[in-house]
Amino acid sequence: MTDTLIGRRSLLGLAGAAALLGSQATAMAKAVVEPLEIASGKRRTKFLVEIADDDAERERGLMFRTHLAPDRGMLFDFKTEREVAFWMKNTLIPLDMVYIRANGKIFSIAANAVPGSLVPIPSGGPVRAVLEIAGGRAAQLGLLPGDHVFSRIFPRG
Repeated sequence: MTDTLIGRRSLLGLAGAAALLGSQATAMAKAVVEPLEIASGKRRTKFLVEIADDDAERERGLMFRTHLAPDRGMLFDFKTEREVAFWMKNTLIPLDMVYIRANGKIFSIAANAVPGSLVPIPSGGPVRAVLEIAGGRAAQLGLLPGDHVFSRIFPRG
């Protein structure tokens, strides 16, 4: 009897996972992306980012995603500067959080946020936006506070 129950739970778990991945694929396919560029020293790196600019999108963020390509991300726009803190609830992959001031300059970077963690990761000061990219990518690119982000939200001067 126990083997049957475990077997049924496993099947239900697989069905739930398949449904979750299906909904994730649908969300990613429907996502509108915009270009974003980061100037760090002499290097310029281009990304395609989803924009999270309302409460529902900011709350959902990159939850339940199992992969994030190195040239993809999500930009959370708060429209005005404020102190913010993010957590990794229901986030399955490590992320770098790049906190950006209203002038488009990187204020701080939280590297390799732990998947699933409920520990708040504060910006450390007022920021206009947060860019989430694949964990470890900021270090790979040598991103530093003071580097400049360009996008629709942060146009070139």
